[in-house]
Amino acid sequence: MSLDLRKLRYFVALAEHGNFGRAAQQLFIAQPVLSRQIRAFEQELGCTLLNRTTRRVELTAAGHQLHEEAKGILAAVEAGLRRVRDADRGVRRLMVAFAPGLHVSEAIRAFGEHHPEVEIDVVPAHWWEKDLPLRDGRAQVGFLRRPFDDTGLSMVSIGREPRVACLPTSHHLASRQELTLADLEGEPVLDTPTRRRTTSAEEKFELIASGHGIALVPLSVARTYSRPDLTHIPVTDVPAEETCLVAPTTTREPLVLAFLDIATTALRGD
Repeated sequence: MSLDLRKLRYFVALAEHGNFGRAAQQLFIAQPVLSRQIRAFEQELGCTLLNRTTRRVELTAAGHQLHEEAKGILAAVEAGLRRVRDADRGVRRLMVAFAPGLHVSEAIRAFGEHHPEVEIDVVPAHWWEKDLPLRDGRAQVGFLRRPFDDTGLSMVSIGREPRVACLPTSHHLASRQELTLADLEGEPVLDTPTRRRTTSAEEKFELIASGHGIALVPLSVARTYSRPDLTHIPVTDVPAEETCLVAPTTTREPLVLAFLDIATTALRGD
């Protein structure tokens, strides 16, 4: 079965808006057209993607799974088309993924001094996908935090980063200088298997500030998203997270190898 990318984009827009009218507006098509396309897509896939009500639509289990898969599929297609256009124009480009809170700008500047002819773009590697940009073609190299699935990937260790507890300033532990996991026992910790999963750092910290939980995050993330109604406190018995440069083991691209060499020196401060 071939995948209709146009219908997939329609589905993603609908999944993100939860409403046929708003999704159709974004797509610049009529609402009945969108509805017909989605029903045709369900028939092609042989499964129900949506539970429809008079006010909004809700994703089924299959719909949720397709929404997750679709983001990677569409990103990979866009990355492939960009490489085609670059080849046509003779452009040399390096795509660098980076985890939230990690700053790869110093490495990019150092690389640019040696290779000013290369265009460099950056790709956020969100917490729920980590190594995926390196696997679906969106990036050739990444500056990431472990753990992630390292199958087929080569890594260069850069350092270790402590994790801190991020709390609202009104929290009863907010005045402490340091904490242990025992101090946090019973606290609702976001983004754990039994608690609410967030889809962005902004959502995570908004929920924390409004009293809907706390989070254990790398120190650089807490500093990046610093705000007056939040505080972060070291947790002394939580293992630090390793930061590393990552590239596919099979890569032989001279630009990637050169970036790894230059970035390792720049990021380690050697």
